[in-house]
Amino acid sequence: MDTRTLAERPIGRRTQPASDEEPVVVFEDVTLAFDDKAILDRVSFTLLRGRMQIVLGASGAGKSTVLRLILGLLKPDSGRIFINGRRVDALAEAELMEVRADLGMVFQEGGLFDSFTVRENVGYRLYEETRIPLDEVDERVREVLGYVGLSEYWGRRPSELSGGQRRRVAIARALAARPGILLYDEPTTGLDPITALSIDEQIIKLRDLEGASSIIVTHQLRDAFYIATHQAVNRSGSPAFEPATGAGAGRTTFLMLKDGGVAFEGTAEELRGSSDEYLKAFLS
Repeated sequence: MDTRTLAERPIGRRTQPASDEEPVVVFEDVTLAFDDKAILDRVSFTLLRGRMQIVLGASGAGKSTVLRLILGLLKPDSGRIFINGRRVDALAEAELMEVRADLGMVFQEGGLFDSFTVRENVGYRLYEETRIPLDEVDERVREVLGYVGLSEYWGRRPSELSGGQRRRVAIARALAARPGILLYDEPTTGLDPITALSIDEQIIKLRDLEGASSIIVTHQLRDAFYIATHQAVNRSGSPAFEPATGAGAGRTTFLMLKDGGVAFEGTAEELRGSSDEYLKAFLS
């Protein structure tokens, strides 16, 4: 159980080294099969601190499997997985809990507890897994709810919220423990375009203004390209969103999975400009 105060707990920007080239998630030749069917076959990639990787692929390509492996919910048949420099594929459950302390997960459809209030959902991990004083946890819950624009929904239950509001509560819950790495599993699935855009901007804001490292699994190409090609900047204390330029344009890369392997890795511009027939058909 973590006995540190919230101020002592690591946060992406607080623990960021002088170099922004530090790898925070590394897959080295990771292979995993179910019933003799290869889900991932020697998959390798690296996520650097403060960067974002968007994982694309057809249904069954292994996108969500990547997230489960990072969380330690699955073990690879071969290969190595490192989180913040620590090899995790062979760790026991107690040791994995230490690694997961720096991981925030936003589940598909939000994954909220229906019988809990928004406050209880957002603070659940801190209430249950730490000895941080209740008033300090509540202060943090209010802080992250304010960050996603839902301060006034503190006492409501998920059934009283819209789909977009539930997804924003899920983001607040992922942020509550100040993780340095955020994992998103289909964060905009089932949302209308306007609501999806609001979630996209929350994700961009966390990457650019909070320094979060993140991996997004999605099949929503519109949202994926918007996130990859836009950046958040501070305008008189408020975030503004604009087309990414310079270093911002390379902050997010795509990883395309096909038949268990990596079919493409690169920027949005490189993906759109690819002459590969499979990639062109996938994007059409």
